[in-house]
Amino acid sequence: MSQANRKSRVDLYALVWRLPIILWQMLFFIGPLLFLIAMSFFLVKNYRMIETFDMANWNRILSKDYFWSSYWYTLGMASLATVLATVLAFPASYALAFKVSANTRRWAMFFLIVPFFTSYLVRTFSWYVILAKTGVVNALLAYIGLGPYTMLNTPIGTMVGFLTLVLPLLVLLQTLSLSQIDKNLIEAAHNLGSGRVRTIFNVIVPMAKVGLVVGALFCFILSFGDFVSPYYLGGSTPQTLSILIIDTSKAGQQWPRAAVVAICMMTTLFVIAFAAIAYAYRKPKS
Repeated sequence: MSQANRKSRVDLYALVWRLPIILWQMLFFIGPLLFLIAMSFFLVKNYRMIETFDMANWNRILSKDYFWSSYWYTLGMASLATVLATVLAFPASYALAFKVSANTRRWAMFFLIVPFFTSYLVRTFSWYVILAKTGVVNALLAYIGLGPYTMLNTPIGTMVGFLTLVLPLLVLLQTLSLSQIDKNLIEAAHNLGSGRVRTIFNVIVPMAKVGLVVGALFCFILSFGDFVSPYYLGGSTPQTLSILIIDTSKAGQQWPRAAVVAICMMTTLFVIAFAAIAYAYRKPKS
């Protein structure tokens, strides 16, 4: 068999195995995305969508101050949640990867997965008891003469919800990434006189860059599109883009305008995702 025929067979074999995921993406992602884009050019008249294919919805949404205030607030909160979650997760991930036994690490990762056995909505509602004015946090603060503080229906409540959603996942992803590092390289850095902090930033973080960036990207995507925490813990004030989509679709059945907001969200996520992946896999200059 010639080399060209062998290569053709290998390509066909690979295509057959890739076909299910390609069909899945076309059916459940590309198809709905194209429908969403087409819907944004419809108009609603008498509570019915009419094909007009003009830019009226885009002009109306993008010219409104409330859209841009929601956009920048959502972007800022998701970015802040990503930074906080990454910083909070790293010490725990570092300890699980380098400071505990393999058996302890397995049990810790199991308990990090356990929260996902429960609905995210249920976990969010549990914070009502903790963050309320008569809740656990204010009761503890009262012992030292502080409070009560309002934490529900504020950006603080929204941020707590975001961290509830992403922190266990981020610890898992960081731990898996850090545990793949060759520990001989860390010992070599110590032998060459590198301190612990310097080793973390000059050896461990660069070697685990892909995993750390991908984990942060997951955190940003989940926070940026989350509806539950801003609605139930943040009180919908200020309004995030996910809440704006719900409110827009309810206002006179304006699904095309809601589609515009959704497309803006997805475009932002695509840009940030491609930029993050490019940065994660970029080779350092020699």
